[in-house]
Amino acid sequence: MNKTHWKKLTNPNYLGAYSFNHNEKERVVTIEKVIQEQVKGVGGRADECIVAYLHNSKPMILNKTNCKIIQKIYKTPYIEDWENFQITLYIASIKYQGEFVDALRIKAKKPEIKEKETLTTTHPSYNDAVTALKAGHTIERIKDSFILSPELEKELLKIKKDV
Repeated sequence: MNKTHWKKLTNPNYLGAYSFNHNEKERVVTIEKVIQEQVKGVGGRADECIVAYLHNSKPMILNKTNCKIIQKIYKTPYIEDWENFQITLYIASIKYQGEFVDALRIKAKKPEIKEKETLTTTHPSYNDAVTALKAGHTIERIKDSFILSPELEKELLKIKKDV
């Protein structure tokens, strides 16, 4: 059963630890671009932040720790070079203002690229894919993990539309 973190209900514009499903340990994402932009926080306060726009995901605000990790694993400090780099996100418990809070962190190694399986209606993960679509996931998210035939993609899009 998918559970809903209360912060998801506030509809934030950026990816956070609360964006993970309760049983999701890590997530591999691909950086589309990294820019500096003004981000409005709690109470409307605006700060200049480094923001990574990710393929098929909400953008992620990068702190110095995460920027240093990207620089370390890909051996370049230049954000323009980070386009199409894959990173593995995970949730870490960190001390912030005297409290332990969940934070998104980047693993300090490149993700292992595994060959995608072809999803079929008889594949053991087919029902999970349908459930994920009904829960709000996108076809693109499923395509991050599986190869879809054009016919199956149409079928899944119809299922998503009918929800």
